Amino acid sequence: MNYVIIGNSTAAVGCIEGIRQVDTKGEITVISDERYHTYSRPLISYLLYGKTDRERMKYRNNSFYKDNKVKTILGKKVVSIDNKAKKVILDNKKSVSYDKLLVATGSRPFVPPMEGLDDVKNKFSFMKLDDALALEKAIDKNSRVLVVGAGLIGLKCVEGILDRVKSVEVVDLADRILPSILDVTGAGMVQKFLEDKGVKFHLSDSVAKFEPNKAHLKGGAELDFDVLVVAVGVRPNTELVKEAGGDVNRGIVTDTKSQTSLKDIYSAGDCTECHDISCNQNRILALLPNAYMQGETAGINMAGGNASFDKAIPMNAIGFFGYHVITAGSYDGKEYVEKTDTTYKKLFVKGNHLAGYIMVGEVKNAGIYTSLIREKTPLSSIDFDLIKENPQLMAFSRKDRKVKLGGAK
Repeated sequence: MNYVIIGNSTAAVGCIEGIRQVDTKGEITVISDERYHTYSRPLISYLLYGKTDRERMKYRNNSFYKDNKVKTILGKKVVSIDNKAKKVILDNKKSVSYDKLLVATGSRPFVPPMEGLDDVKNKFSFMKLDDALALEKAIDKNSRVLVVGAGLIGLKCVEGILDRVKSVEVVDLADRILPSILDVTGAGMVQKFLEDKGVKFHLSDSVAKFEPNKAHLKGGAELDFDVLVVAVGVRPNTELVKEAGGDVNRGIVTDTKSQTSLKDIYSAGDCTECHDISCNQNRILALLPNAYMQGETAGINMAGGNASFDKAIPMNAIGFFGYHVITAGSYDGKEYVEKTDTTYKKLFVKGNHLAGYIMVGEVKNAGIYTSLIREKTPLSSIDFDLIKENPQLMAFSRKDRKVKLGGAK
């Protein structure tokens, strides 16, 4: 069997390890437009921050490809899929044949049209290792940095560079930071923490016009900068499957086997849609754990095994200078709230199930809440009064504790 994987990040690694659970001999070829050994993209901010280095960023050890008998074609881009001839075409006109194909092309930065943006010389995205390395070369202790976007990517960039530059200002059209994962209260706490570190925010505002080193905001403010980072959002890379005739909505459509609508073509990771069980909707869930599990599911099925990924939920675990945030599920249902000056917890209970949660500051044992959502555990079967105040395994029955600790099933 000849397996080809487009992409070299989390979903691709999951696929390789899934294939090798079933087929130890088939040929695996990984093709990526990045030239690096597989690495953990969330760590690029820590690389700039100085909390990690290139070696420790690797998602698997140096012998990973050799150990799994993987051939790599790095620094080359797949430009099309010929699903009738069962081959992919590279940007150097060469082709690679496949029996089973995984599309794990991830996402790319979304840069909205902004007047004068082309006149800005030092402008960057912040999604890949190359982005971080290029930004690192452009900044110094005298740099005034403007970040457009107060979401996950923009604020992780802020964390990475804050101690290496003169100033950082952040602009976002939303009324709060991290609007996709935090409510007003949680966002306000993280914002205050970052403001105390020296970050200045301009919220409910946007850039009307750029000059080479100045941003004119619609609200009237003028911000001088030396370096610009655009982190407004991302778009899934769906074009290869769409142009090959596969079903695509916002993301590539897959089933619980991670298979697309095209024969022998699978997809996993940030380029796909999957079924969010916390709200019963098909959505893009651009999250590392989901990407790995989708990829592993694809790999097992590509190799002739039988696996399903049917417990996808949104999850985010993020920290800024040691101040942590974890969220999961959907924010729908009856609310239970605990708050101090530095910590915040909100649980959402719908019917007899935990639907979602937000935790800021104190995130110990948050995985228990995540498990309740993913497994759809009836709250009547546990001591929820205990668990909502202090998540711990003692709230479960002896039998369930054994399962969660890796014992009897």
